[in-house]
Amino acid sequence: MKKFLLIATAAVVGYVVWIKVQQNREEREIWAEVTDEV
Repeated sequence: MKKFLLIATAAVVGYVVWIKVQQNREEREIWAEVTDEV
C-alpha cells in the first residue's frame, strides 16, 4: 500500500510540474510574438 501511495504521489507531482512547464512555455511563446521586431 505504501508503494502505491508513493507512486501515486510521484505521478501527481510530476503532472503538476508538467502543467507548469507547459504554461511557462506558452507564456514565453506569447511574449516572443508580442515583442517580436517588425
